Amino acid sequence: MRILYFTSIVIIVIAGACTSGKKAYQRGDYYDAVMQAIGRLRQNPTHKKSKETLRNSYPAALEWLETDAKNQIASNSPNKWKSALTSYQKINNMYEAIRQAPGALKVVPNPKSYYEEIGPLKEKAAEELYNAGIASLMKGTREESKRAFFQFTEVNQYVPGYKDVVEYLDKSKFEATTFVVVEQIPVPTRYNLSGGFFQDKVEEYLSRNYPERGFVQFYSSMAAQSMRLARTDQIMRLQFDDFSVGNTTIREREETVTKDSVKVGEAKVDGKTVPIYNTVSAKVITVRKEVVSEGLLSMIIVDAHTGSVLTHRKFPGRYVWFATWGRFNGDERALTKDQIELCKRREVQPPDPQMLFLSFANPIYDQLTPAIRSFYQNY
Repeated sequence: MRILYFTSIVIIVIAGACTSGKKAYQRGDYYDAVMQAIGRLRQNPTHKKSKETLRNSYPAALEWLETDAKNQIASNSPNKWKSALTSYQKINNMYEAIRQAPGALKVVPNPKSYYEEIGPLKEKAAEELYNAGIASLMKGTREESKRAFFQFTEVNQYVPGYKDVVEYLDKSKFEATTFVVVEQIPVPTRYNLSGGFFQDKVEEYLSRNYPERGFVQFYSSMAAQSMRLARTDQIMRLQFDDFSVGNTTIREREETVTKDSVKVGEAKVDGKTVPIYNTVSAKVITVRKEVVSEGLLSMIIVDAHTGSVLTHRKFPGRYVWFATWGRFNGDERALTKDQIELCKRREVQPPDPQMLFLSFANPIYDQLTPAIRSFYQNY
């Protein structure tokens, strides 16, 4: 726990490293003013404004935090021990930060700490949060179970292994988690295609973005059966409602091209050989072959307890592979360089159906994953 708060010190010090803390002091944010001034003094131990800010803000921050801690303890607040503990830990944060900044230590040579008081306060805060966690858990809702999980987590941070907090951590996590079984319907075998790669990508996305520490966990149908999943809350069905692979069309476009002032021969004129120029022409036929593959994926999320549909989305995907080549009749000299290159090409075969399937499935995947993220963002 001390490491966690020391990390907070470092973050605050870094964030305030470019300011003296004077503005925070003027706003009455004495603690922030202290930490910002210390951050600046770590960079420049003789910085005049920071020394002045620290000299004024440290006593004010100390008095405010001590008073707040005492007031919390005397109150009837359900979180009084945790609040008091937070105030004393801030005092200890200032203590540690000052000791590690020589420039600050010259201004406050004897910073105050409350390490002896922290231990008993942690015990009281742990008891306070433990009881609050049980109360939250008994309400029986997923949101309250999440609240309980975080309360028990704090208990375990304050006093590791407090009472039976580890068991309650597991119980609250289980009650707060939404267990989703993902049914990915295979592509019909008559197409001689495999959707395995697409399905694997979906499962990889879910496992990477929704790890076990989260409150949503996804399982394939096979995994849920093999591990005898204790509870299923939702079922996500992913199925290609419709798709076609390899719809081929071939179109030809014919055009006549000409070029003026092309040397077509020579002639004798007055005993001299002179070139003969004329207009040349050719018919160019451009062939374009297109192979269109497209499909529609359906995502249905169902409440496993009631059977009601929670959301139903459809995601289209389309991929067009094409190739062009050509031929000509007539004088090649009428052609441009690009047309000559076009006519040198030969017909090529499109990718195999499996590759075409994956090509139109990729844009579907790019729509599916944000939709999943959006649906479960508040879980």
